[in-house]
Amino acid sequence: MVTTTSAPNQATPPNRSRRIISISLAIIAALVVAFFVFANLYADWMWFAQLGFTTVLTTQWIARAVMFAVGFVAMAVPVWAAIQLAYRLRPVYARLSSQLDRYQEVVEPLRRLAMWGIPIFFGFFAGFAASAQWETTWLWANGVQTAVTDPQFGLDTGFYMFAMPFYTAVLGFASAVALVSLLLTAVVSYLYGSVRVGQRELRISKAARIQLAVLAGLYLLLQGASLWLDRYRTLIQPDDRITGPGYVGANAVIPGQTILAIAAVIVALAFFVTAFIGRWRYPLIATALLVVSAIVVGAAIPWAVNTFQVRPNQLSLESQYYQRNLDSTKTAYGIDKVEKENFEATTTAQAGQLRNDAASTAQLRIMDPAIIGPTVRQLEQYRSYYQFAEPLDVDRYQINGQSQDAVVSLRELNTSQLGDANSWQNSTLVYTHGYGMVAAAGNERTADGDPVFLERAIPGTGFLTDLNYEPRVYFGEQSPQYSIVGGPEGGEDIELDYPLGADGGTETRTTFRGNGGPSVGNVFNRLIYALKFQSEQILFSDYVNADSQILYDRNPKERVQKVAPYLTLDSDPYPTVVDGRIKWVVDGYTTSANYPYSTGVSLSRAIADSNNPAPTYALDDINYIRNSVKATVDAYDGSVTLYAWDDQDPVLQTWQKIYPSTLQPWSEMSADLMSHVRYPTDLMKVQRSMLGVYHVDDARSFFQQDNRWATPNDPQNANELQPPYYLTMKMPSQDAPSYSMFTSFIPASQGGQARNVLTGYLAVDSNAGDEKGTKRDDYGRLRMLVIDAATTVPGPGQVQNTFDSDTNVSSQINILQQGQSQVLNGNLLTLPVGGGLLYVQPVFVQSSGDTKLPQLRRVLVAFGDKIAFENTLSEALDALFGGDSGADTGDESVTPTDQAENPTPSTPTAPAGDYAAALQEARDALTARQQALSSGDLSAFATQDARLTAAVQRLLELQAPSSGSTENQGG
Repeated sequence: MVTTTSAPNQATPPNRSRRIISISLAIIAALVVAFFVFANLYADWMWFAQLGFTTVLTTQWIARAVMFAVGFVAMAVPVWAAIQLAYRLRPVYARLSSQLDRYQEVVEPLRRLAMWGIPIFFGFFAGFAASAQWETTWLWANGVQTAVTDPQFGLDTGFYMFAMPFYTAVLGFASAVALVSLLLTAVVSYLYGSVRVGQRELRISKAARIQLAVLAGLYLLLQGASLWLDRYRTLIQPDDRITGPGYVGANAVIPGQTILAIAAVIVALAFFVTAFIGRWRYPLIATALLVVSAIVVGAAIPWAVNTFQVRPNQLSLESQYYQRNLDSTKTAYGIDKVEKENFEATTTAQAGQLRNDAASTAQLRIMDPAIIGPTVRQLEQYRSYYQFAEPLDVDRYQINGQSQDAVVSLRELNTSQLGDANSWQNSTLVYTHGYGMVAAAGNERTADGDPVFLERAIPGTGFLTDLNYEPRVYFGEQSPQYSIVGGPEGGEDIELDYPLGADGGTETRTTFRGNGGPSVGNVFNRLIYALKFQSEQILFSDYVNADSQILYDRNPKERVQKVAPYLTLDSDPYPTVVDGRIKWVVDGYTTSANYPYSTGVSLSRAIADSNNPAPTYALDDINYIRNSVKATVDAYDGSVTLYAWDDQDPVLQTWQKIYPSTLQPWSEMSADLMSHVRYPTDLMKVQRSMLGVYHVDDARSFFQQDNRWATPNDPQNANELQPPYYLTMKMPSQDAPSYSMFTSFIPASQGGQARNVLTGYLAVDSNAGDEKGTKRDDYGRLRMLVIDAATTVPGPGQVQNTFDSDTNVSSQINILQQGQSQVLNGNLLTLPVGGGLLYVQPVFVQSSGDTKLPQLRRVLVAFGDKIAFENTLSEALDALFGGDSGADTGDESVTPTDQAENPTPSTPTAPAGDYAAALQEARDALTARQQALSSGDLSAFATQDARLTAAVQRLLELQAPSSGSTENQGG
């Protein structure tokens, strides 16, 4: 029989053209991705180069690249070596199980790829992790000595702030390398028969034993080093009552960690011995003993010491450690030199009492920057595409030789209000900048209750315009994402400078002449930024010319953060006119979480208040802070200047070594700029947060915590803290008023049951002087009034409650609220004058409709248990202090419009005795009605209810006596 077999099917040859197309597409895709990455990097380079801070960018690039390479090599090479050794030293004739045979059949075809791919895979992850730690490494390499030693080990605090984080990161990385190498060695050894498990027996070849034992020993050595380092880490870790080791930590935890570190080294040596003698029993038993020792030494002994020794004798044993925490915390937050003064506050108001404090009351700010924003907008906005910041800022200027506190803001762009005109050309080329600063006197008002403007209008009029300053605002907090500006000399002006006349009237145009952004004068740069902003119009617009610049990243904080990434920036940059230019002043902080024995604080929680309810920070938990840098951003050309304000700060000194030549000494500040520098708000908030507990000086007071303080809530917002306020004021220990910032304290409590009385009053001198190269000696001086416990001074919440419940005040508020009016209480200011503490609160009235125009109508004042509610601050103080307070105010010469139209009679509309009798009758009726209701006597309740109604009606008929001083009778 003849059989035939068909020829096997010929394999289809691969489609060569398809492979070529696939490879080409992959290459093109890679090139496109690479170009986008290059475009982003090149755009960053041009931005930094234009500002003159290229060293900041190159330092980051080089550092990240070096750390990536180090991390990649440090992980990939040991992992590759471990895999190679485990494979090459495998037994040649090992008898494998059928299951391992199947594993090898699967693994073998991929062996070469795996032996190279696995190290590269782990190397990439390690490289990216290491590159993220470049700042830690550079801080270690450039760290400076602080000349301050810790009280436990006697090491320089710079070790904890700069070196210890690096050593921790290195040990963690090395432990990961050793562990990965150990695990991969075990896997390869098992797959290729170096390690065999079967019949209740574990067999390990000599080569595998040596490799595994050495790797295990190295890992334990690293754990021993980590335990040794943990001894130092206890100084920055929270303990029972403090940060840093207390008695238990110093006498049980730290010695225990020393013992465990030595034990880990001994166990590691046992593994090294096993590598040569082949006895696994000893290192395994030693490892088990190490685990048991860790439990006993690390947990049981500290518990026993704490339970049987410390708790019965806590104060005597812990005092020295509490004192360490007190001293270190105060140093770390800059509150170690607070000048305290016991203050026996006067609570009785008498005529002429404020005569010696007339200079302080003269600058009392009655224009609240958080309220008058809508008024400024209505009076000064001019066009819908302009806007002002909310809240407004506070500054001071020398006008006619005298310092004047002012409420200021810039007229910035709001292109979202362009409506249908919001085309790319308009929003990018035409509407490019805001125009002018608006400044109003903080202590003055018009007859209508509006601000008294010191600088206003378009084009500007006022004292700043007289100085011929540059009013254009290309860089601000509300600037558009990007604008394209600039053009050749003599070319057509296309940027809207400012409008004139009514809507549809004439407009002036201008062309930007500064150096504010990277050039987009060539096609390549235009392509780069067209990709960056996803806008093809940049590439094709005919209005983009050879002299065009692109302005972006225009927010002052954003610009400073990019050129000084190591700074934590204050949440309140403020504009000021310096040397003929509008400059944004931005305060920068250097922070750390590694200052030994210093208690940490949440930066976001400490800074949050009614003006700044939800801040966020990259490094939130800190235990060290310094206002180390003052930065300025030119509102016209965006140039950034960094001044080393606290040049003694070791953290700043270290960063200066990392980013050399980026900071100027503070002595280079001009006299004009120096006069506008102030103590930063956020630093004050952090310091007051810590002073709530750390205002005490001795360990006993700290232990008892019977005098803890808290920052009072804002009387207008019970869910947020009251912000600190800037005022020109004089503390009792000062010879003359100075521009300062203040805050107050009330007793701390649990569950919201605090007494709202003042326990402390803190002011910091915020005037740096007005001379180039010289700081005032008093700048930054913290002065605290500790209110004598024998004197009860109402706190802000209690004063606000008194205002709200006073019948005289309430009746006038009801009049102000008639119709569609809404009453707004302004900031409640506290001023140490007349031997006591004076409260001042402006009261504004605005329409409840769509158009908001808050106008100052009344001023509330309080001193002790007396209050007054008048049309002006001058009248209110006179009414409070017996008809003549002796104070000077900014509104003495003002006759309010509503007072002129409806003058308040000099005598009550009804005799004061009749009004008082009717008021007492109403109170008696209310008390009797409540008693009848409690007893269930409905008949008596109805009788007293009718009596109360009649008394209230009588009060309405009489109205209140003429507004003036009234005693607080509980409302």
